[in-house]
Amino acid sequence: MARTDFLDRIRVVLTALVILHHAAIMFGAPGGWYLTIPTDNLAEKLPFAVFVSVNQAFFMGFFFLLAGYFSAISYERKGPARFARDRLLRLGIPLLVYGFVLGPLTVAIAGVHEGEPLLEHWAALATRLYFNIGPLWFALALLIFSAAYLLWRYLRNRASLGSWSPSHHTLLLAALATGACAFLLRLVMPTGQEIWGLQIGYFASYTVLFAGGCAMAGSRWLEHIGPQQARRWRLVAWLVGPLLFVYGIVVNLVLGQPFETSGGWTLPALAYAFWEPFVAWGIILGMLARFRRTGDPSPRWQPWARQAYAAYILHPPLLTAIGLAAATLPLPNMLKFVLSGAIGVAASFLVARLALRLPGAKSIL
Repeated sequence: MARTDFLDRIRVVLTALVILHHAAIMFGAPGGWYLTIPTDNLAEKLPFAVFVSVNQAFFMGFFFLLAGYFSAISYERKGPARFARDRLLRLGIPLLVYGFVLGPLTVAIAGVHEGEPLLEHWAALATRLYFNIGPLWFALALLIFSAAYLLWRYLRNRASLGSWSPSHHTLLLAALATGACAFLLRLVMPTGQEIWGLQIGYFASYTVLFAGGCAMAGSRWLEHIGPQQARRWRLVAWLVGPLLFVYGIVVNLVLGQPFETSGGWTLPALAYAFWEPFVAWGIILGMLARFRRTGDPSPRWQPWARQAYAAYILHPPLLTAIGLAAATLPLPNMLKFVLSGAIGVAASFLVARLALRLPGAKSIL
């Protein structure tokens, strides 16, 4: 079962969105990042909030969907022992290298903004074996999910690939169930709170999408989504997407009340929990149908696809250094975001290309 080019192209776009997402947080969007340059300009804060909220609804979940899809295919091709070794190699080594080397480096780079000396700060962190997981929480989550998949296949006596092809009504029920689980989960672990770097409050959709990817690998449903089904869910996303922001504006600006969506027995938290999967399903299905229909527009996509994972791993120190430099410019934060984001995407893929030339790198990255 060969990997299709259009799914690899989607991974490139998602990786670029991750970098842009973190650039937006760096210059005023809600969320956490190593370096933050806040803005008080409402004309900037609102677009930032819309951008990162829509991103958060779908982009990491889309990564988990693709990871589940290809994990099941990889298990079928390699068997349990080789699959486990491959997961440990491709996820475990980057996790350790980032946690003990690149993560502390990124912390030290961000510390320059507060007057900390870069090399001395980094050396001090390295000396005490400081571990910073950063965006490599994704690798840790995939290690956990991969272990769960191995266990499931073992308990099912190595059952064959799932061949599930979800109908419109199944997707609707999955969105409702995901929203309900997210709301209940956030009563205990609101978004923003972490365990081992994992924001458990978002894991309702991550778990559903990873499991769905595994279940659909046999039918190759991601590669054969019907245009009518994709159009229907894309329309749902367009209709539902603005509602959360309209609701937030009414609550916050008109009624003067806090619009707290992170968790708890509140209507905003309930609305946000159910809003996310409906927006996610629409964007994901729409992207799958659009990228498959457009074909491969350029051979230049192929090296970018090979560089995407390395770019994801390497982007935090690069983006933070670029943001540090951009922070000194006499520009509005929105323009700093655009500049830093564009340079950050280009630099991350360029350095990833160089990193892949290192001995043994291609077997890991």
